[in-house]
Amino acid sequence: MNAKMINKGILALLMAMPALFTTNVMAQETNSGKQELKKLTLEDLYPGGETYRAIENKEYQWYGDAACLELGADRIEGIWAVSGPGMKAGKNFTALTLEEANKLLAEKGLGKLHGFQSAKAINAPRGVNLGIQIQIDPLLLLSTDTHRALINWKKKELVWSQPSPAQAENEDWNEVSHHLAYTLKNNLYVMTADGQTQQVTNEPEGIVCGQTVHRNEFGISKGTYWSPRGDKLAFYRMNESMVTPYPLVDITPRIALVDKVRYPMAGMLSHQVKVGIYNPETQKTIYLNAGDPTDRYFTNICWAPDEKSLYLIELNRDQNHAKLCQYNAETGELTKVLLEETHPKYVEPQSPILFLPWDSSKFIYQSQRDGFNHLYLYNTEGELLKQLTQGEWMVQNVLGFNQQTRSIIIQSTELSPLQSNIYAVSLKNGARSLIGDAQGVHSAGISGFMGTSLIDKVSSPDCPRIIKLMSTNPKKQQQYTLLTAANPYEGFVMPSIEVGTIKAADGKTDLYYRLMKPADFDPNKQYPAIVYVYGGPHTQLVDNSWLNNARAWDIYMANKGYIMFTLDNRGSSNRGLEFENATFRHLGIEEGKDQVKGVEFLTSLPYVDVHRIGVHGWSFGGHMTTALMLRYPEIFKVGVAGGPVIDWAYYEIMYGERYMDTPQTNPEGYEASNLKNLAGNLKGHLLIIHDDHDDTCVPQHTLSFMKACVDARTYPDLFIYPGHKHNVMGRDRVHLHEKITRYFEDFLTPRSSKGEGE
Repeated sequence: MNAKMINKGILALLMAMPALFTTNVMAQETNSGKQELKKLTLEDLYPGGETYRAIENKEYQWYGDAACLELGADRIEGIWAVSGPGMKAGKNFTALTLEEANKLLAEKGLGKLHGFQSAKAINAPRGVNLGIQIQIDPLLLLSTDTHRALINWKKKELVWSQPSPAQAENEDWNEVSHHLAYTLKNNLYVMTADGQTQQVTNEPEGIVCGQTVHRNEFGISKGTYWSPRGDKLAFYRMNESMVTPYPLVDITPRIALVDKVRYPMAGMLSHQVKVGIYNPETQKTIYLNAGDPTDRYFTNICWAPDEKSLYLIELNRDQNHAKLCQYNAETGELTKVLLEETHPKYVEPQSPILFLPWDSSKFIYQSQRDGFNHLYLYNTEGELLKQLTQGEWMVQNVLGFNQQTRSIIIQSTELSPLQSNIYAVSLKNGARSLIGDAQGVHSAGISGFMGTSLIDKVSSPDCPRIIKLMSTNPKKQQQYTLLTAANPYEGFVMPSIEVGTIKAADGKTDLYYRLMKPADFDPNKQYPAIVYVYGGPHTQLVDNSWLNNARAWDIYMANKGYIMFTLDNRGSSNRGLEFENATFRHLGIEEGKDQVKGVEFLTSLPYVDVHRIGVHGWSFGGHMTTALMLRYPEIFKVGVAGGPVIDWAYYEIMYGERYMDTPQTNPEGYEASNLKNLAGNLKGHLLIIHDDHDDTCVPQHTLSFMKACVDARTYPDLFIYPGHKHNVMGRDRVHLHEKITRYFEDFLTPRSSKGEGE
């Protein structure tokens, strides 16, 4: 059956059923008869909990193209060898244990390795001829508290080591040259393969080098970029001295200290970024001659395969005009602008260009220009050769290339917006072929240089995780199961889960919801209901992964007798550009209208108590929670908002201005979205939770809202988590969810004598 036939069949199924499917993982009976099931506690459900029940996830790492290592906590469990035209796989055990590795390290005084699962298999070849792997040494990179070392895991020999700089951050090690880039405070350093330290920058406070820039937007996740052979290092230099320091308070010492962060708010002065290129051999740095960096963003950095050019995408501050630029890596001069892209609302480049490994004169460019993220083939003169993918679905990720079949391997939503499936796309004619199972949410890692195999990690509503080894050639669809994770909640009471669609507030767009019912659900009873919401860009809460992506707290609350409901409104992820930017310039308003449509569906169900509807969310979801409580006080009786955005004028430039423009150019939108203006509408019980070190959504949001409520004579509740940033992690996360639970149990569960739940 071809991919198009599969697509039509699955999409027809999705749209034909009001409730797409129901998952109920209750295990009421065993072979020996009925058993009494236990209820999960927060300690069971959250990392940091004393009895946390994690899903098993061994590490499998590619070693070249024909094998992958299976890493356990205390030994290399084995090597899966892949060979032959029929892709035969076999597991050969190796003898290297954690004890033996630590003995090798101890002999050289290199510290102690705490577990193998943090190790990295090295895929750098001894020689490459026409893109074909010649030989790869059986090396494993081990990192201790004091050193990094390479061990030949077959011969059990230590072959190389390098000290780990004390207090180093943002470490970026190149497996070809063995050079290490790292930062100390705000400056960039390189340690060469022989252990020599080179200081790349010497900047004063207010200028940051080698770290992420632009508030981690535009797909930026780091600040250093080694060239393919590790001979040169591209890096960001961010001058934020013109940005007023924002005070956060550290209460740890007896007299509290002020921690100052640079936080450019929408419509205010932004930082200025340059891109440097450092040569460890000459110890010289050049900077790209990009002109005045004021109100410009530089992202998606990519090296040319020959290391002679550096490519990046430049974006204007309005974020509606992007340019793909090529610079000379020796001189820093602009070589050419290869292409430009504009949009009336915004352009959002997320991925660097990707050169074809067999033809360095051609590259893949990703764009949402036709409304969905797709792949385009260009040559290095900037000429569009063809659009490789198209349709009302998203390319979510490019995994790599199969050089034998001349195809690109992707993850996409082609089968369903609720899924992520793997496809091979022919570079010759754009033909797509499904790889692996059609069901579930897949993520994968492709093998070394030829890309002939992949390790696929998949979960589905009733399966927590399966890891398989398979070919990237659709004509060779053998699969070898490496791991089938057990249900970590086996033997516990579990709610039932339904997924379906309703219409958005525009009356035409389908929105996906997840509905959870208690395990002992009685259709003749009426239950309180809680809406869990996020609602913002780049996030999808309902999908076809394990338990349909239900959160641990949702499971916990359903077990306590609540109906749990989640809806992905317009503005959220994986549905295309028009779906996302329907909220442009008035964040929180259209999203709220869609959430109300979800509640209308929810309260149409006879077992939902219309007088006991609550709402909870964090970050953008905190904004949505607060907005729903204020705009629809007759619907929502209790809310818990974590880390909420209250006033978008207090939010950072890059994200805020993309979706709202500036307060100067969109005063009406900022005014309508400012929740301080609605503080007088609060009627129900609202708990605001904020972290005192939140540098994503600064505490000023919550504090200013509290002042607005005092002025309006309304009475929200407040709880602060000291020492945490934009969420509560570790052991305190259990405390957080106990706090949230108690609030709903105090104010949403009880019914008044009038039956109004107020």
